[in-house]
Amino acid sequence: MDNSVHINPIISSLESLLENKDYSKIIVIADTNTRKFCYNRFKSNLPKHSVVSVPVGEAHKTLATCEQIWEAMTRAELDRHALVINVGGGVIGDMGGFCAATYKRGIDFIQVPTTLLAQVDASVGGKLGIDFQGFKNHLGVFQLPIRVLIDPVFLETLPERELRSGFAEVVKHCLIADVEKWHEIRERDLERQNWPDLIAHSVAIKQAIVAQDPTEKGLRKILNFGHTLGHAVETLFLAKTPKERLMHGEAIAAGMVMESYLAYQKKMIDRQTLEQVEEFMFSVFGKTAIQTDEVETIISLTRQDKKNRGNEVRFSLLNAAGNCAYDVAVAPAEMRKALQYYIGL
Repeated sequence: MDNSVHINPIISSLESLLENKDYSKIIVIADTNTRKFCYNRFKSNLPKHSVVSVPVGEAHKTLATCEQIWEAMTRAELDRHALVINVGGGVIGDMGGFCAATYKRGIDFIQVPTTLLAQVDASVGGKLGIDFQGFKNHLGVFQLPIRVLIDPVFLETLPERELRSGFAEVVKHCLIADVEKWHEIRERDLERQNWPDLIAHSVAIKQAIVAQDPTEKGLRKILNFGHTLGHAVETLFLAKTPKERLMHGEAIAAGMVMESYLAYQKKMIDRQTLEQVEEFMFSVFGKTAIQTDEVETIISLTRQDKKNRGNEVRFSLLNAAGNCAYDVAVAPAEMRKALQYYIGL
């Protein structure tokens, strides 16, 4: 089991880590929000370091932004004994880690996830990458950070929409691996969830899965439940105006409803389970406004999904609440039916 994830106050975690290390230089990567609201909480506890600020949002998780980061690393004369500290949500963790893993063939990096999404999912497991030509996480590598330092105090900096987005990954972990927890969270609204407990729960589930399949050859694919159609929907909305764009968790929540319908159609789950998923997702996340004339575009986007093999689009679908299958081939006609079902709800 990977023991790099620590859930503790950030200042004590950093001090404990750095007192035993002798890094030549330290560079912090943050976006303009996390530099203001999160980095300032512990910057005085860091040794001498420099900071790279990048713009906020998925739209900037690109090669162009990576070039800016690599240029800053080069100007700072970071060598292979330097350390990168990524302070932010999934975008910063994915992109900052990718830049560290590829700079001079790889230097140490720490993830300091500041959103619920990053704390329960994106920062754990060593998946790093960026979007390319509109496709989510199209370029990337697997590389574990030396530490993931999770402090629930950062959740206090989040707007409710950001918190809700991260909750989608918590729900996913319950649906694929813990039916009792699924029924437990269904009994509470967003404001009454126990975040420290749910963070530890999600991290434990993801670590256990990743330990068995670090590079996603088999079992780890179940972590993609909701993500095949969800990523396609998210990609579609990225091309819209900033006001119309979806947060990752919002798209994945829609994807989990659609993919639960696929599982129901394939007689993998019963009607009650489908209705429970629908009811809870809509109560927390609302319904994404997908238009009928966007269905074919969404289906075409699934052809770039990383789980695919040959011409088959492969899904991870529920066998039951708390249990998930992977490598389930789904035809375009089945996807079309699932999207039309969602639109008609």
